[in-house]
Amino acid sequence: MPKIILKCRYLKSGTHAANLMEYMATREGVERLPPQIRNRPATEKQRSLIGDLVDQFPDAVDLFEYEDYKSHPTVENSSEFITAVLERNMDQLGHQDVYVKYIATRPRVEKSGTHGLFSDTDEPIILSGVVDGVAHHEGNVWTPIISLRREDAARLGYDHAAAWMDLLRGKRNLFAEHMKISPENLRWYAAFHDEGHHPHCHMIVYSIDPREGYVTKQAINKMRSAMAREIFQQDLMQIYPEQTIMRQKTAEQSRAVMAELIAQMESGTCESKTIENLLVLLAERLRHTSGKKQYGYLKADVKALVDRIVDELAKDGRVAEAYQAWYTLHNEILHTYADKLPDPLPLSRQKEFKSIRNMVIAEALRIMDRTIVFEGDAEMDKQTAADGESAAEQTEPLVTSMANDESEFFDGVQEDAQPLPDSVLIEPANPEWTDGPVQAAGPYIQWSARYLRAREFLFGKENMEPDFAQALQLFQEEAAAGNILATCDLGLMYKDGPGIDPDAECSFGWYEKAFAGFYEIESRKAHRYVEYRIGKMHAQGLGTEQDYEEAAGWFEKSAAENYKYAQYSLAGQYVRGQGLKKNFQTAFQLYEKAARQHFPYASYELAKMCRDGLGTAVDGEKSAAYFEEAFLGFLQLEKQNRDDRLMYRIGQMLFTGTGTQRNVGAAIPYLEQSAKLGNVYAQCLLGKIYLQGEDLPKDVESAVRWLTASANQGNQYAQYVLGKLYLLGRDVPRDREKAIRWLEASARQGNPYARFLLEHPDSVRDPSLLLAATRLLRQLGWIFRDQQNRLRGGSGMQLDSKLRRRLRQKKIAMGHAANEQTPSQIY
Repeated sequence: MPKIILKCRYLKSGTHAANLMEYMATREGVERLPPQIRNRPATEKQRSLIGDLVDQFPDAVDLFEYEDYKSHPTVENSSEFITAVLERNMDQLGHQDVYVKYIATRPRVEKSGTHGLFSDTDEPIILSGVVDGVAHHEGNVWTPIISLRREDAARLGYDHAAAWMDLLRGKRNLFAEHMKISPENLRWYAAFHDEGHHPHCHMIVYSIDPREGYVTKQAINKMRSAMAREIFQQDLMQIYPEQTIMRQKTAEQSRAVMAELIAQMESGTCESKTIENLLVLLAERLRHTSGKKQYGYLKADVKALVDRIVDELAKDGRVAEAYQAWYTLHNEILHTYADKLPDPLPLSRQKEFKSIRNMVIAEALRIMDRTIVFEGDAEMDKQTAADGESAAEQTEPLVTSMANDESEFFDGVQEDAQPLPDSVLIEPANPEWTDGPVQAAGPYIQWSARYLRAREFLFGKENMEPDFAQALQLFQEEAAAGNILATCDLGLMYKDGPGIDPDAECSFGWYEKAFAGFYEIESRKAHRYVEYRIGKMHAQGLGTEQDYEEAAGWFEKSAAENYKYAQYSLAGQYVRGQGLKKNFQTAFQLYEKAARQHFPYASYELAKMCRDGLGTAVDGEKSAAYFEEAFLGFLQLEKQNRDDRLMYRIGQMLFTGTGTQRNVGAAIPYLEQSAKLGNVYAQCLLGKIYLQGEDLPKDVESAVRWLTASANQGNQYAQYVLGKLYLLGRDVPRDREKAIRWLEASARQGNPYARFLLEHPDSVRDPSLLLAATRLLRQLGWIFRDQQNRLRGGSGMQLDSKLRRRLRQKKIAMGHAANEQTPSQIY
């Protein structure tokens, strides 16, 4: 490997002289010895002296000459090493003026006139003047020595003084920066010594202001790295891609391991008596702690207790292995701008995972207050976010929101709303036209008055409750006439079962008819709306096999025609990696296009991406603006469409204060309307609100009623809450039989908390404490997932401006364009 050595000692004013000059005048090597002598084994005196020098100057073992001596301990290599050590430690052996004379006039210095000194300019240097100035300088004088291997110097053209002169003149500001010297005060002189196996350059550096100048080990490493990058530029241009490929291969393996471990953490359990006991101790300490109960405000001993809990959690095999995989990915990025990687830190001290510390504190506070914790809120939020895409689909078949977008497509409609014989798709010019069936050849799409009336009966409207029987009848009439929109809604009714018993087979049959109808319509006249609907059915497996790749193809066709619903759905597939390789940047761009067309679901996703730094830089202000934009958009949509998922989303945002002021009272009507339409998430959230008395009087009876309604529809989160309630027996009579029944139902759907309680049915002392380690494990899994997203190539690590500048400079030095992306950044 190419290597450069930089030593940077300094001479203090008044340093005592030694006998170096006598040695240098008589040392071996002033005149070259014959080969038969040079290649003899080192003498006993040489070996003894080398041992003394290594003891006195331990860093001498870093020199090239020491490597040569260790591999071939000959007379010549011994002499070279002894000389090198004495030269590089002149600051501890000789006067400043002696050192200047020595580096300027010693054997094999490349001379210009009577000496070999050079500096910033080509003006002649008077050696006596330089010697006198250095000798009487009151401040420190640094003596860097820069050394290369002979083969590297010859190959790269650094075997003569001119090359070193150009290099050092170009780096004067680098020396000034890292030696803490004002550029205008910097003075330096150097001489190139074409010495043996390792040619090197001696320097003298100081400030004319004796108060200036300070060099750290880190600064020396930075100077060495900067010069190495320039000297070995050609080598690095070849090595860099090879290293990148190797690191990528390792990173891909780490990503796979990390993804599996994250899934285990997010679905697994963790039983730790040590963590339980430490949390109880922390809860007691917090009880007697005043002020803010956040990590940054706690006393040192309480912080140490929090750190102990985090590091105890890190002993879990899943966490330990995931943390190691995270370090591999983290180092992949550090390799691009750091020559030496930092030592691994304990999990509690790793700043990228610092949020777990406040999560630990939150757990302790719950234990202290004996708060009933209903685990799974975050998982339910994720599930409802995914369900929001289905809600977005339900906004599309409305005249009020779609007619203007699609008016150029629904042609052939006469004033009396009778279609032309060859029309394929029909839209009424006036929504109030007759309810009579349309006589059309084959399947068609029509937002007829009867179809719109059916949707009003399905979802209800202001001052009108839903009437599922009427909706079913009108949809059946429309479907019989060939209206594919009604055929789809029949599939929806039998799938979700609002007002009727769910029937999966019947639902699939209706969707299958709709799927065939959309294909027939598209074959007659291609259009972005139909392409989008076909894509949705492929994506959701409605009436056909689920096929994300096929769905992506249809979405791309529709999105290319600027159809916001297709842009939104295609973005979702890029985010989740469904049928497409994950690409957060592309997803962000697609969401932006949809949001610009006033589509609030896209604004909602943009808000989350800005919040989490996916596909863009973390930006709290933008995130808040997008959330607000989404909330206002949802309110507008709700006036046109009373979909249960839309109303749940509005209620949930009001309840959490997302995109608007938190207002539980205003959230309740939206949640109740959604719950009455059978939305299991609204029912579950209402149950929790009434049970915990969040800004409202506690109402256990209503809580149990809504939770039971949600649980009866198979919602695992509601089932778990009911099971825990009956197990604790705090707000309802303890009922072990009911508790086990609901917990088993939840566990069958994969709820890890329910499974944990079933494994500990007699641990009713405090399930919140019993589950604390499991909750922390899962929260840590979410942090790991967020970190994986950041390192995957969404926004990457959030680098400060100085670091980004250094990264650009290094890439340019290696021959890459400043804006070129590394393979790990391209998705």
